[in-house]
Amino acid sequence: MTEALRSIITKNRAGARVAIPSVCSAHPDVLRASLSLAQRLDRQVVIESTSNQVNQDGGYTGITPAGFITYVHDIADRANVDRGRIIFGGDHLGPQAWRSLPAEAAMEKARVLVRDYVKAGFGKIHLDCSEGCAGESPQLSDDQTAARSAELARVCAKENDDLLFVVGTEVPPPGGARSHEDEDIPPTDAQAAADTLRAHVATFGDLAHCIGGLVVQPGVEFGPTNVHHLPLLQDPGFLAALKDHPNVCLEAHSTDYQRPRAFERLADLGFAFQKVGPALTFAYRQAVYALDALRNPKGVLRATMEELMLNDPKYWQGHYQGDTKDLYRQRHFGLADRIRYYWPQPKAQKAVSQLLSDTPDVLNEASVRAVFGTTVLERAEELSGSHAQRLIDAQIELALEPYFFEVAS
Repeated sequence: MTEALRSIITKNRAGARVAIPSVCSAHPDVLRASLSLAQRLDRQVVIESTSNQVNQDGGYTGITPAGFITYVHDIADRANVDRGRIIFGGDHLGPQAWRSLPAEAAMEKARVLVRDYVKAGFGKIHLDCSEGCAGESPQLSDDQTAARSAELARVCAKENDDLLFVVGTEVPPPGGARSHEDEDIPPTDAQAAADTLRAHVATFGDLAHCIGGLVVQPGVEFGPTNVHHLPLLQDPGFLAALKDHPNVCLEAHSTDYQRPRAFERLADLGFAFQKVGPALTFAYRQAVYALDALRNPKGVLRATMEELMLNDPKYWQGHYQGDTKDLYRQRHFGLADRIRYYWPQPKAQKAVSQLLSDTPDVLNEASVRAVFGTTVLERAEELSGSHAQRLIDAQIELALEPYFFEVAS
């Protein structure tokens, strides 16, 4: 499974402008559209899940690692997508989901977590033990982080020796920045990146050759209302930090909403792994809300989602700020896309199903042109399925397509 990833790393480190997108989402429409696009482009794609999203206890999706593999494969089969082009990745695997516990108890949960991920068939494993547990500092040192990550790597290796580990974690809070949106996002210091990698290589010992990726911050970010675009002319010097490690590339998180040129520039800077998630569920929300407005200008689906978010605010409170109107806009239209946590709820699924059932009565060329862009309409003509479903898929595909910037070889 990791051969394709290592080939991309080799090409990137040799100076080729190549990268692979990592789609971090459990939304079925996002997964179907992403896999279908990869199939048509004859490309491989990484499908990732996080430790909070999918774990041995079900995570917030209610899905275990083995269940996630089956879930994605079922979507691929229904979409006539070759399973072989899917590479499964685990993101931020470590004790994060159990940080309220003492370190040893949290690490025991993490051992089960990584074992289950690898046994299920995940081959790209991001090990992240950087945050402290109960009674510890919020952020651990490189040495502490590396020691715990190496311990988990050894657990993984007992289940499968064909793994690619990603280490490091200089990333923002899940879902994007929460405040100070107008401030610049400084890139990781190149020397700090080198030190982090050096600590992990030393601690991993005979598993050091399995390290293939290092997470660093290139200077990209998004918050509820703003995007921090990559400074295209800036070079933080990361490749120099990797000079002694020719088989390691960089991984960029929170690349959502970047302009298309950014992905090529990230590849030039050594980022062969580029992650995206909220931008794709944001595109899904755009499409279903557009269809909702055609059915009823008052927005029946939007009203349902507002009710769900107000009744259970834990997924958006603390991420959005402002007065009542600001909070409403951010709940429904914010780039952080915290609404994505509510789509799996039964009431939301029922509302979307009703929407798709109702929309054939309101869809005609004049109406769809009023709420969808020309590029979406043109893309939808190329796809299969109901008219409404093609519009949804087209919106998602166009958000992901810039990540596939090079021609498959």
